[in-house]
Amino acid sequence: MNYVWGTGTHVGRVRKVNEDSLSPLSSGSSSGPVVLMVADGMGGAVGGEVASRVAAEAASAEEASAPMTSEARVHLANTAVIDAARDDSSLAGMGTTLTLVRLDDAGTMHLAHVGDSRAYLLRENELRQLTSDHTLVNELIELGRITTEEAELHPHRHLITRVLGLGPIGVDTETIELRHGDRLLLCSDGLTTMVSDFAIQHLLAAGEGVEATVWALIEHANTAGGVDNTTVVVVDVTE
Repeated sequence: MNYVWGTGTHVGRVRKVNEDSLSPLSSGSSSGPVVLMVADGMGGAVGGEVASRVAAEAASAEEASAPMTSEARVHLANTAVIDAARDDSSLAGMGTTLTLVRLDDAGTMHLAHVGDSRAYLLRENELRQLTSDHTLVNELIELGRITTEEAELHPHRHLITRVLGLGPIGVDTETIELRHGDRLLLCSDGLTTMVSDFAIQHLLAAGEGVEATVWALIEHANTAGGVDNTTVVVVDVTE
């Protein structure tokens, strides 16, 4: 398989600092393997920016003789964030989400995820969310205690229950066989809190190239208010 990707990040219209990080930093293509990710930091402007950057850098480590699994990369990133906070007391309590995919040359996607950034798959114009948000409201939804509509107004809707940097973590993983024509999206919640899944599907399916689609998604988030940083990675899968 061949992969063509576009990446982009924007501070938004409200925040003064961009606490998101991504990898790769620019658009490109490869027949695989390739590792792509989005991280959304928290812990104050400095802490959040550092946490996401440290995580993305650690998780982007070059592979040695044997491929590093996506889950191992997330655990490596978690250790790096913990160590960075231990070395600088001003960064205590910082953390970050991390949603990462490793795409191999056989067309297999290995997904690893912690937090409320997301991964989506567009296949034959149908959009499927591949990740589950590690948030209080999502846990309440899954338990049947609140509805999706109630979650949108819940006072603790932004409370994240699982992040890198605060101790041992559980990592959600999934392996998916990709097909020619598939389109992948990785994004921070700056996109999904501003733009509906319906609109995201429409923009992904519009037929624009990966880089144009990245910036169309970011622009829609900013037009809707841009209350948070928005980071987007779009990947096309071709034979």
